Amino acid sequence: MFKKFLASVGIGAAKVDTQLEKETFVPGEDVQGKVVVQGGEAEQTIDAIHIFLMTEAIREVDDKKVKEKVSLKKYKVSDHVTIGEGETKEIPFTIQLPYHAPASLGRLPIWFETGADIPMALDPEDRDPVTLKPHPYIEKVLEALENHLDFRLREVEMEYSKRHGFVQEFEFAAGGEYRAYLDELEAIFFLSEDKLDVMLEVDRRARGLGGLFAEALEMDESRAKVTLSSSELEGPVQQVAERLKSEIDRYKE
Repeated sequence: MFKKFLASVGIGAAKVDTQLEKETFVPGEDVQGKVVVQGGEAEQTIDAIHIFLMTEAIREVDDKKVKEKVSLKKYKVSDHVTIGEGETKEIPFTIQLPYHAPASLGRLPIWFETGADIPMALDPEDRDPVTLKPHPYIEKVLEALENHLDFRLREVEMEYSKRHGFVQEFEFAAGGEYRAYLDELEAIFFLSEDKLDVMLEVDRRARGLGGLFAEALEMDESRAKVTLSSSELEGPVQQVAERLKSEIDRYKE
């Protein structure tokens, strides 16, 4: 009885350890691994085991930017489990990364957090950092913007948007022919299995009194949406660059 009491407050309690087959992924990919449950000094019942895909994002609170932990996806990998004293159980799993998962850019931390729901006790947790590469479709757009349209990637941040929730925002400095017209270009990607929606926000340079007036009232930012099909994204990067250029060129004047 005393052992059960100690386990309930975390002393000699069960532990969970998630072990992944690898540590680098792309959005939409399957993640395979196992949760190893190590029994403590008393038998314990686990109602469920969940794995959470976690990251950090910036949210504006009272005109200040604060960084907070964000759960992007919750996976249930096990129902009711009873783990005996000193017993070890392995629970294999396969879960799919969401297409909206961000890339590990700009020192953005991404990790899996495993939690076990134990009634009347402290729930054991485990944290496993992972690296997410940009999806090939997003890489194609980044290549088009940087190598074909002379934009320079300046900053990547995970932010909270009232309209879209938590999104990864890519900020580019304008170069080449756009340097005289644009201050910056911001892009947000909405990826699905067969297409990519690219949301662009174009910040135009002030030109003349009308431009200065618009800039003072923060009216100089224009938004556009470009939808690229999987066939386009699997084709030449020059074709993707031309689609983006035709949309961005609308804001040059």
